[in-house]
Amino acid sequence: MKPTLHRSTRSHRLGRRAGMTLVEIMVVIAILGTLMAVVGVNVVNRLQDANVGTTELQIKQIEQNLAMYAAKHKGKFPSTSQGLEAAAKYFPDSSVPQDAWGNTFQYYSPGTHGDHDFEIISLGRDGAEGGEDYDADIKSWMIGKDSD
Repeated sequence: MKPTLHRSTRSHRLGRRAGMTLVEIMVVIAILGTLMAVVGVNVVNRLQDANVGTTELQIKQIEQNLAMYAAKHKGKFPSTSQGLEAAAKYFPDSSVPQDAWGNTFQYYSPGTHGDHDFEIISLGRDGAEGGEDYDADIKSWMIGKDSD
């Protein structure tokens, strides 16, 4: 009879070791949660970096389209009151693009900074003037320059 008891006791012990305790499961979930948080923050930051880059490219494209407009209109750019809509036929799909966050670009002609013929501004992620980091305004005259 001893061998039978030994076998059942042994299988009983193995059965207990085969599963995970609630504490072990909670530790694994906590570790996975921490990893997901770190990865999630990095992914969101990369997405916002991509939105800034996309918006800068859009501004450069709008500048080129405005140059085509000016070439057809004796070197004159649309006024601030006319807005970018005046040059809409020079944009893809004949519509004025929005920035990467879905906000309308601000347009001033003549420009408000320096002696630029015009200025194009994205109000950034928050869609409000000013801001820091991804909420900061992106201005056509600052693209490619150090912000320090």
